[in-house]
Amino acid sequence: MFKNKVVVITGGSDGIGKALAEAMLKEGAKVATCGRNQQKLENLVNENQAFPLFTMTADVSKEEDCKKFINAAIEKFGGIDILVNNAGISMRALFKDTDLATLKNVMDINFWGTVYCTKFALNSIIERKGTIVGVSSIAGYRGLPGRSGYSASKYAVNGWLEALRTELLETGVNVMWVCPGFTTSNIRNAALNKDAKPQGESPMDEEKMMSAEECARHILNAIEKRKRTLVLTLNGKQTVFLNKFFPALADKMVRKFFFKNGELVK
Repeated sequence: MFKNKVVVITGGSDGIGKALAEAMLKEGAKVATCGRNQQKLENLVNENQAFPLFTMTADVSKEEDCKKFINAAIEKFGGIDILVNNAGISMRALFKDTDLATLKNVMDINFWGTVYCTKFALNSIIERKGTIVGVSSIAGYRGLPGRSGYSASKYAVNGWLEALRTELLETGVNVMWVCPGFTTSNIRNAALNKDAKPQGESPMDEEKMMSAEECARHILNAIEKRKRTLVLTLNGKQTVFLNKFFPALADKMVRKFFFKNGELVK
């Protein structure tokens, strides 16, 4: 399916985004991706010199950066078949202690970055009857303590994409949101603390998580099948189920998972 398709992926220099970019290239796609770290993008290019890969340094929280990136991808490859809004950032701090700049930064990247890139790519995707993907989170179904801004941003992404999917239902465009559970990536190390600075470490056991490469394979399969939603990992599916049908129980279980002796430990 992906042979000669033009795939645009935001946040492709690390984690799930990088795994998606490399998987798409191996499937024969032409890939354009962006990130804020120029060195990581250069490394990605060096590792994939035999493939049609275009990269650009861009910050998706900035509308003009998104416009330049999307327009450059269209100019490079002639259009866009698949847009994967993957760029994102998390946070870890109790709301009572958190500088509001933390929440604003998270919302600007996770929600507005998705909106900006989709807006500028939309006409090309409609013309090609393509696919729009939002890499969301279980936090878009269940609010997580210490991640209030992250949860808000992912709820916003899910709701916005659902509205967009309904608007585009008769155009031939498929809109899908993907909700991974805990996946190995740099997102927890880069997560913002209460002062809007990267925390620089992960409070989770990364070795027990789904790999970014496995997550990417699931996403490719879902795109090919033109699914509506994709919820990944057993823990993620259980969380969504419990929150829908037994929300009070989910409150207690989530609290127990993230807190110990009244302190946020995860």
